[in-house]
Amino acid sequence: MGYLCKYLADEGWTPVVVTEQVPGDTFDFLREGVDVTYVPASRLASVTDVFFGRKTARLERAAERRLAERPCDVVLCSTYREFPLAAAQRIARRHRLPLVVDLRDIIEQYAGDEYLSHPLPRLFGVERIIARLFRARSLAIRNRALAEAKAVTTISPWHVEMLRQRNPHVHLIYNGYDPELFAPRTVRTPQFRVTYTGRLLSTAMRNPELLLRAVARLAAEGEITPETFRIRWFTDDASRRIIQQEAERYDCEPFMDYPGMVPATAVPDVLNESSVLLLLTNRTAPDGPQGIMTTKFFEALAVEKPILCVRGDEGCLEQTIAETRSGLSAHNEAEVRRFLLHHYHRWQTAGFTSADPDRAAVCRFSRRTQAGQFARIIEGRD
Repeated sequence: MGYLCKYLADEGWTPVVVTEQVPGDTFDFLREGVDVTYVPASRLASVTDVFFGRKTARLERAAERRLAERPCDVVLCSTYREFPLAAAQRIARRHRLPLVVDLRDIIEQYAGDEYLSHPLPRLFGVERIIARLFRARSLAIRNRALAEAKAVTTISPWHVEMLRQRNPHVHLIYNGYDPELFAPRTVRTPQFRVTYTGRLLSTAMRNPELLLRAVARLAAEGEITPETFRIRWFTDDASRRIIQQEAERYDCEPFMDYPGMVPATAVPDVLNESSVLLLLTNRTAPDGPQGIMTTKFFEALAVEKPILCVRGDEGCLEQTIAETRSGLSAHNEAEVRRFLLHHYHRWQTAGFTSADPDRAAVCRFSRRTQAGQFARIIEGRD
């Protein structure tokens, strides 16, 4: 929501933010000019929140103190699961303010237990019972807040249809890109670079198999070598371990680089210094991922680099890739091989690659445009 706060002022709104302070300063640059109150994160508070609502109560008290100092006109709560919806619901009811709920991700979109912040230890099957209880509790809290919301915003057509079962006033506002940060630049590179940024929760959600099989085939054919063809993973340690295991299965490890996570301010340069931008997904299925439309996709659109999506979701993301003419949503190894080889040859000739997307279609995903959408919803004009 930091990007939203950045542009809401242009719409005549002044955000007053109360949020949990988590380790790291990835998005600290978005604080400039925004009234932010941080509630320090606590592992103990997070654990006890499941049983006693302690973390939620701490944030609610902080929000009440800010409201006493600076009254507001609307309560906007953005969450990926359910925290801190219960606090927002009570504050809105207590102060008779309209509640707008923004859900960037929901539990139902995941293939398994990827919505958990940390994997549960194996306890002879007891962990599955704990996960089911946690899921039921989270959904109950979320659904109670949705029932009282004046409006709900979410990120894909699939999410809209799912949440309309709980509230008829659901609006689609995609994830997007900051136009002041993400713009195309021509950067010649000494190697052909396939780049992935972000976490890899599981191969059920994000499956690199088609990419690795295609790379192994190109290497066996003598089309590529590790000296000039690199796959860069800007991700965390847990994700790196999954990727290394998969890469070893296909004898692709010599092509891999693991620079680690980078601050959000460094991402535009990372993308522009790439040859192909990688999205990892999987086929949409009732027991698999659904409606996944990550921010990294829209940032890739903005820098106009060829996008490779594997395995294509055959859903919202694939449709948007086609509409924007931004790359390939692949269904098989042969498609990936052709795509990589085509852009590899372009890089060999020019030293860089570029895409030619439908810019009018891309512009509608600008954070500045989306701030206008939020303003219209808050003001009751949509």
